[in-house]
Amino acid sequence: MPIRSLVIAALLAGTGISATALAQDAPAAATPQPKRTILDQHEQSGVPGTEIVLGTAEIPAGGVVGWHVHDGDESGYVLKGNLVLKTRGKPDQVLKAGDHFFNPRGAVHSLAAAPGSEGGVALSTWIIDKGKPLAEPVK
Repeated sequence: MPIRSLVIAALLAGTGISATALAQDAPAAATPQPKRTILDQHEQSGVPGTEIVLGTAEIPAGGVVGWHVHDGDESGYVLKGNLVLKTRGKPDQVLKAGDHFFNPRGAVHSLAAAPGSEGGVALSTWIIDKGKPLAEPVK
């Protein structure tokens, strides 16, 4: 093999080793995190022990809200993008802007960005037991 080919091969091999070493030292890419924003919260009139919560969930591409339940009902509407609502025991529900969804009290569910999409934003109203957390994680 000519000397020039050996030098090029050595440089390429060295570059591959360096890239591998750098990749091992670099921190793993952060998983896209959903963001929940509470817009309004108040006691429900005439129904002691309950409150109404209004909020959004912004789910970036690749993002997912893990499995959880609510101590009350959730009624939601997709403001933009493409999402997938997963509810245990039911088929996945593919949602796009303008679609609505409902999660009854205690339904174990998850909301994710649709595969290959830029994610989306959902607006939800929850009617929950006062003093309880808005959502409780479930495995």
